[in-house]
Amino acid sequence: MVKRLKKLIGRYRNLEQVLLTPYRSYGTSRHLYVKGRALDNEPLKITEEQSFFKTIKNTYKQFDSFEIPEAEIKLEIPGKLNLSQETDAEGYFLFKESTDEDLSEHADEEGWVKFNLYYRDELWERTNLLKDPFVGEFLIPEKEAEYGVISDIDDTILHTGVTSFLKWRLLKNSLLTNAYNRIPLKGAADLYRKLHLGKSGKNKNPFFYLSNSPWNMYEYLKLFLDYNEFPKGPVLLRNFITPFDQALKPEKPHKQKEIINILKTYPDLKFILIGDSGEHDASIYTDIAAQYTDRILAIYLRSVKHKGRMQRVRSVVEEFETTPVFLADSSKEAEEHARENGFI
Repeated sequence: MVKRLKKLIGRYRNLEQVLLTPYRSYGTSRHLYVKGRALDNEPLKITEEQSFFKTIKNTYKQFDSFEIPEAEIKLEIPGKLNLSQETDAEGYFLFKESTDEDLSEHADEEGWVKFNLYYRDELWERTNLLKDPFVGEFLIPEKEAEYGVISDIDDTILHTGVTSFLKWRLLKNSLLTNAYNRIPLKGAADLYRKLHLGKSGKNKNPFFYLSNSPWNMYEYLKLFLDYNEFPKGPVLLRNFITPFDQALKPEKPHKQKEIINILKTYPDLKFILIGDSGEHDASIYTDIAAQYTDRILAIYLRSVKHKGRMQRVRSVVEEFETTPVFLADSSKEAEEHARENGFI
């Protein structure tokens, strides 16, 4: 609170600690796409047995961020790559680079490449550099992959209550509930593990997770996915936009932009899209399938308990013939469809 007051009156100058948070991302053997953020914050500590008041405190900390703008960040893959990038006004950095080096040589058996991040700006005498280096990782899908899966998070694998009246359940679930206590939608993790294995059973099919949640929720959502044993994959969120932001509104919705980027990154890989019928997934996914007619194997949409939205979704998908669209009431129904179509 003292630091917040100092910032408001313009007396906040010295960094107390430097925290670099690399987000799980993706790339190819010759190209990487790595995003992260530099903050003057302590690491978020979410514990399984934490109290309700500790949960509220953690929620506050997620959004009470102190960005480090115009800081030099160095990315290193030992023996392969050394890159430098400067953070923007919100503390974000993005490495989007091509290279002649074969980055897949550093990948583990599931395609993950680890990298080191270094803070290279001036440090004050009392500044605490929390790690040196910070370690991140990005995914290079295996050549043996049968297909990739791009999945929404909200109300597809994690109940948020986005369709509730005044969205009060969304606020309660997302902001007032411990990540360890969030229950995934029944059977979702098991279905995803089977899709990750694919028909071959080789555990090679890559997963990508999308959400309209802000990057402030990254650690929370990553913990939820890992704790519930969903297949490991890049987590792609969006910038937190306030009414005071002057940045131009994106031409395309966040999910559409991210899916198209993934399709362009892996032109030889086909995909299954998984979402829900509560927001705009039906129209976004069918638009993409129409644009990339030979790239989308199937679209799965989890049904939500909202009569009006289900009617709108059915009006979108009933006459869509480019790609199979399956409205599933449960993970079991989606699994049966996937098995019948040779995906698992």
